[in-house]
Amino acid sequence: MEFQKASDINVCNGQVIKVYHKGFDENSIDAKKAELIRKQQVKESEDVCKLSEIEVAYSTVLRELGENVEREGLLRTPLRAAKAMQFLTKGYRETVDDILNDAIFNENHNEMVIVKNIEMFSLCEHHLVPFFGKVHIGYLPNNKVVGLSKLARIVEIFSRRLQVQERLTKQIATAISEALQPAGVAVIIEAVHMCMVMRGVQKMNSKTVTSSMLGLFQEDPKTREEFLVLTKNN
Repeated sequence: MEFQKASDINVCNGQVIKVYHKGFDENSIDAKKAELIRKQQVKESEDVCKLSEIEVAYSTVLRELGENVEREGLLRTPLRAAKAMQFLTKGYRETVDDILNDAIFNENHNEMVIVKNIEMFSLCEHHLVPFFGKVHIGYLPNNKVVGLSKLARIVEIFSRRLQVQERLTKQIATAISEALQPAGVAVIIEAVHMCMVMRGVQKMNSKTVTSSMLGLFQEDPKTREEFLVLTKNN
């Protein structure tokens, strides 16, 4: 049974922001959906609160670089940059549990599942410039499978943070392993780092490849080889 529930309250720069939401009897089938909506509303209100502070910070950076933030081309740049940075780091405000959302299913299947060429974009935590490429994921189900799009969503959660590729690879593999408890997980990332292209050594054609192998992918050479062969064939 539906009813009005008290709102969450956030304080933003001294101003009280209320997040109203519908409530449901805890036994209702819609209770979980209502909780997800509530969490999303709280996240959105927190983003609005922080946006102005990030905008001011970008204005300061532009001034210190010698730019005139009052000129036409830069009038809204600090706000645009603040919104872009919030989007590029939205993974901090998301969890694997939230995105899986009952998308794990009991299935009598124990053969390898691979989703490859998942596009990935992230920010290097050392220079705040992009690195991007493709992610290949494989797992050996232990009578549980996950909606295929959720694997791409897991990549999105961890890539939309300040990252290093080595840690990103491990985080994706660990998250899948913890969620599905499979017999094994394998993750490979191939990426181009703009911190090596635009600055520093300026090597245009360099590519970084990292891998994380868990369970049978680490223990059984034949299983690992099968995954590597299948991900190399386009």
